[in-house]
Amino acid sequence: MLTLLKYIKPFRMLIILGIVAMFGQAMAELYLPTIMSDIVNNGMMRGNSSYVLTKGTFMLLVALSSGLLAVAGSFLSAKIALGLGSYVRDLLFTKIESFSLDEFDRIGTASLITRTTNDITQIQMVVVMMFRFIIYAPIMCVGGIIMALSKDKQLTILLVIILPLMFLTISSIATFLMPLFRQMQTKVDKLNLVMRENLTGIRVIRAFNRINYESERFEKSNRELADISIRANKILALLQPVMVMFLNITSILIIWYGGIRIGQNNLDIGDMMAFMQYSMQIMFSIIMVSIMFIMIPRAQASAIRVNEVLEMEPEINDPANPAKTTSLRGYIEFKDVTFSYPGAEQPALKNISFTANPNETVAIIGGTGSGKTTLLNLIMRYYDVNQGCILADGIDVRHFKQADLRAKIGFVPQQAILFSGTVSENIRYGKNNASDEEVTQAAAIAQAIGFISHMPEGFNSFISQGGTNISGGQKQRLSIARALVRKPEIYLFDDSFSALDYKTDALLRKALQTEIRDATMIIVAQRVSTIMDADRIIVLDKGEIIAIDSHRNLLRECEIYREIVSSQLNEEEIA
Repeated sequence: MLTLLKYIKPFRMLIILGIVAMFGQAMAELYLPTIMSDIVNNGMMRGNSSYVLTKGTFMLLVALSSGLLAVAGSFLSAKIALGLGSYVRDLLFTKIESFSLDEFDRIGTASLITRTTNDITQIQMVVVMMFRFIIYAPIMCVGGIIMALSKDKQLTILLVIILPLMFLTISSIATFLMPLFRQMQTKVDKLNLVMRENLTGIRVIRAFNRINYESERFEKSNRELADISIRANKILALLQPVMVMFLNITSILIIWYGGIRIGQNNLDIGDMMAFMQYSMQIMFSIIMVSIMFIMIPRAQASAIRVNEVLEMEPEINDPANPAKTTSLRGYIEFKDVTFSYPGAEQPALKNISFTANPNETVAIIGGTGSGKTTLLNLIMRYYDVNQGCILADGIDVRHFKQADLRAKIGFVPQQAILFSGTVSENIRYGKNNASDEEVTQAAAIAQAIGFISHMPEGFNSFISQGGTNISGGQKQRLSIARALVRKPEIYLFDDSFSALDYKTDALLRKALQTEIRDATMIIVAQRVSTIMDADRIIVLDKGEIIAIDSHRNLLRECEIYREIVSSQLNEEEIA
């Protein structure tokens, strides 16, 4: 928890003002019982009404100032806590954006969502109370003890007995709660995971009639979280009655022993009333601190989870002295590249060497799991190679800033991802400042103009999250248009034509050859018809290059390629 407080520096002025407000409130509240004692002893007991009126007016002013300072302190505490939460959440999101795909997989998307939302909310709540109570309560406790001693030292012996017992009780409750709060946050992760899978996979769940199974799965996760929460709250529920019991016992003992001392003329009635007020202030301040001790364990568990992300060093970083762009444009070269996923027994790619030049189309084909998508991920530096190197425009991709490297690339993923917004906003995702003409041209090349023109508002029509209100082929074409509007040096198509019918596929490839010049295209495909016209075709098998050549030459010389072709085309089409 303390490690997160280092991010509080931007709010130093607010903290100083908050401390001043809470210190003033505490001093005003400590002074009130003394004024009341003077009114009782010197005014009411002696029948001096003018003294009571004067002191009473002053007491009201002190109470009013205490209330105003309390409001100011609460406002500043909330502002500090919410500011810290916003600042840390921004740091966390920025950190997550810098992670490689391996780090995403290691932590898990559901857990990252929980850490960015629920965990930071827990920290915010504690910071509000911390600045409200950790400063205010100790002043009230120490000040109350000093003022109580000034009224009667004998009665203070009661507090010496009661206060340690309260501390022991609070410590025992906190000891039981700490592990439960840690488990609670883990269960929130699990619940988020199940919920997220259900929302994203609702079509599959319904198609396979697994709604009851998923409901049971959610109920199990929900019940586990509820059980841990109930167990923690049962222990937490003990705190209030125990504290009330201590307060009542203390009041009874003060009245009993104070009455004896008043009867012996060793104590005035007003002083006993003031002493009782001070004892209540002391015990309430201890209760405030006890609430903090109860809440800090849960916030501590959340802070540890947030710090795990903030302190995690990304595996892929920008170089200290990034390379500058050369006169070359659109050249990609693999030099004896070998890559293994973390924890994998076998490399995903082995000894990969090839080149792709401007105004050239290089296609990649192979069986499932042969490493086609992995190869594209390495070009974009989603992962770093284990051996060898990948050159972009003659420079190792590891020597570029990641933003500069990816600015050279127009990527179309295997699974089309769209964002909530209009059609034009989704296309402009590839280039923020793209003109309407550029957006229209990109959509035309991607063969998307036809269905866009039939939408109610054309390019201003709304696309729902994930593109669920349009078909798979339409999503894919918008995804292609998003890459085209960027006009990059290198186009990477990761099996991007599989959702298109053969006619649209042929029209799109023809438009690409006509409209895209001086750019390099690397196409991963399963359909032979998509890549037949490529300048070179790379055949991958089990992570290794089996052959590189044109379609006709591969048909004659590569057995694996011939098998792939014969499985998709008949003899007439092959001829």
